[in-house]
Amino acid sequence: MWEREWMGEGGTYRVEVRGRLGDLVSHSFPRMRISYQNGNTLLIGPVRDQAELTGMLQRLSDLGLSLLSVTALDEQRVGS
Repeated sequence: MWEREWMGEGGTYRVEVRGRLGDLVSHSFPRMRISYQNGNTLLIGPVRDQAELTGMLQRLSDLGLSLLSVTALDEQRVGS
């Protein structure tokens, strides 16, 4: 797993931001599945590589959203 991430092949990520976001999120992150937990928004989906992840985090910042966590998920946990 470490080698795959190090080589920049990407993976599935879970990103949590503060608050409950609406249509803005789905338009800004079309490949991410959006759900809500404890009043916050979860974005879960594929990220191609480190550059795409960095761009996504920058977009969240540009939108003025408060980032709570970013977690790399393994393939077994995504479906649960």
